[in-house]
Amino acid sequence: MTDAVPDAIASDPVAMGWMQGFPPPPERQVLWRNADHWRFPKTRWAFSHFREMLPTVRVAGGNAAPLPRAIDESLSGLTFTPLGSDTPMTLEQGLLGTYADGLLVVHKGQVILERWYGVTGPETRHIAFSVTKSFVGTIAASLVAEGRLDPGAPVSAYVPELAASGFGNATVGQVMDMTTAVAFSEEYTDPKSGIGAYSAAVGFVPPSADYDGPRDMWSFLAGVAANGDHGQAFTYRTCNTDVLNWIVTRVTGQAFATNLSERFWQPLGLHDADVMVDSIGTPFAGGGLCLRLEDLARFGEMLRTGGQGLVPAAAIAAIRRGGRPDQFDTPHYPSLPGWSYGSQWWHSHGPDGGFSARGIHGQALWIAPEADLVIARFGSHPVAGNAGNDPISIPMWQALGRALRA
Repeated sequence: MTDAVPDAIASDPVAMGWMQGFPPPPERQVLWRNADHWRFPKTRWAFSHFREMLPTVRVAGGNAAPLPRAIDESLSGLTFTPLGSDTPMTLEQGLLGTYADGLLVVHKGQVILERWYGVTGPETRHIAFSVTKSFVGTIAASLVAEGRLDPGAPVSAYVPELAASGFGNATVGQVMDMTTAVAFSEEYTDPKSGIGAYSAAVGFVPPSADYDGPRDMWSFLAGVAANGDHGQAFTYRTCNTDVLNWIVTRVTGQAFATNLSERFWQPLGLHDADVMVDSIGTPFAGGGLCLRLEDLARFGEMLRTGGQGLVPAAAIAAIRRGGRPDQFDTPHYPSLPGWSYGSQWWHSHGPDGGFSARGIHGQALWIAPEADLVIARFGSHPVAGNAGNDPISIPMWQALGRALRA
């Protein structure tokens, strides 16, 4: 970041007046056709209003009562030292430093700290980005535990349409753990990268005038080529998750939104949510879920407490076990030493058992079973990759865990 980037207070979307007025003046509008939903500081409004900018399908839920509150404001003064720094900061400063839009800290089922910023509030369906992946991974791990999905089978056994693609001879387990070897780069700042072309194909961003690639997700995935040998190392690639969801859809005979609704939303009473879809109605399972922050926290609390009969014990064990740290992409994630990736979840292998769902620009669900702790955060950090968040966020989550264990 440079001095030209306004801080969390200066970039507050209410103070900047985005989309205020009837109609809002042209200089205060946030428009999909201009890709404004990716332009900071307009993102600070857009991430809480994605459902108004892009097509979505409903995840039908319920109307559960709010989680009980036992607010402890002293936690906002909890101090920790960011990675690479010698200067401690408070949790409140950490939230501003990571451009948080909302925070819920849940301890033993009770909300003990709550924060809302800008245009984000308790009823906001904020975009979760890649936190969505962990929902797909949880469903897939459940299907494995139920004996309905074979992690050792090739992808082509479930999705013949991918037989000629780079995914065809990868195993389901390699897709779940992102150890496939395919030609796809996750460079968020490069519109010509794999994720850039992917975003254009699914309509996440307006395609450039010269874009002549696929116009839907299925076509894009079928065209991803191989690049090396599968199973050698973890490399984070969003396309793996949408392949996994294609497999899950074939096994269950149900779309992603229906699987979410029947497995989690309705049993837990989570409020209605939405999933972004492409031009032919294909859900963006790699990052398209828009939901309330408290519903995200309640999902995390369900996993922390053993699945509550909704996720098999074997699936919970697999998720908490994580992947192989020796295969982790440490050079790209220097803030995560000793971590691993498995079942579409990030694993710290730390003393509090912390594992996490993570999304660009600061979306996070942190579950620390040994501290009886669940943290849910929405954010709109100007840097997409979590390298902009992790030096503050990871020690902040761990400091909360230590405080609560003590």
